Amino acid sequence: MPVLRPLDPAFPIDRQLAVDATPVVLVNLVTLDKADEPRFLEAWQNDAAFMKRQPGFISTQLHRAIGDSSTYVNYSVWESTAQYRTAFTHPEFKAGLAAYPSSVVATPHLFQKVAVPGICVA
Repeated sequence: MPVLRPLDPAFPIDRQLAVDATPVVLVNLVTLDKADEPRFLEAWQNDAAFMKRQPGFISTQLHRAIGDSSTYVNYSVWESTAQYRTAFTHPEFKAGLAAYPSSVVATPHLFQKVAVPGICVA
């Protein structure tokens, strides 16, 4: 079972889930022991397959840090916080968390795009 650590301790994921926003991007920084990488990847793949079937899911991507680091970042795009909340709190998803190695520390946080004139579109 992974440890969930807030990226912003003043506004952890459970508080973020209560905010209605559309669309949202989940960014999740994950650290773990190098020896646990195969188990982590299998558990993440199973979770991603579950999430992909959920209403409001748009996409996901997993990135591994370069070199010898066993740090990962995954992000997923959702139509709304409400739809992500439904998936995140689903009993099947919660049960799947037990498959993660105990060395996993996940730091999930929800974001929205910011429009910056001439640079970023919202």
